[in-house]
Amino acid sequence: MPNLKIRLETEADTPILSQLAAEAFGPGRFTRSAYRVREGVAPVASLCLTGWLDHVLIGGIRFTAIRIGNAANACLLGPVVVAPAVKGNGYGKTLVEEGVARAKAEGFGLVLLVGDMPYYGRFGFQPVPLGQITLPGPVDPARLLALELIPGTLKEACGKVEGYAS
Repeated sequence: MPNLKIRLETEADTPILSQLAAEAFGPGRFTRSAYRVREGVAPVASLCLTGWLDHVLIGGIRFTAIRIGNAANACLLGPVVVAPAVKGNGYGKTLVEEGVARAKAEGFGLVLLVGDMPYYGRFGFQPVPLGQITLPGPVDPARLLALELIPGTLKEACGKVEGYAS
């Protein structure tokens, strides 16, 4: 994306990103299991990225450090938001690729998310084996996806997901 500039999220970006999330996921987003994991836990600041086109904030991505059972080398991806006016142009893809690369560079072994396999499968995400990982609240098992950044980490990740400040 030659015109897309990626920067770390700042406090000034929060209102715009919140509005984009509200447009993308609606008011019920706070009751979803992934939001409940992130509730009250600061995201990993070095992995909170924003996308800019011509000095306009058009999207963002966040990662939250999580424990899965006793394992603490994973992160939860989300939300990923892109302004409706520019959706479908690859900006979300670019943010995900950059975020995953940075998570790997920071030593995270696994990225977990709740999302659509047709979209996230292209990044290497795979469905989590049924019952291996649980979130606080219901999740469609087909939408619980993981990407190993260090081989073997998914096999070792078993149990309940909890967010923590890194």
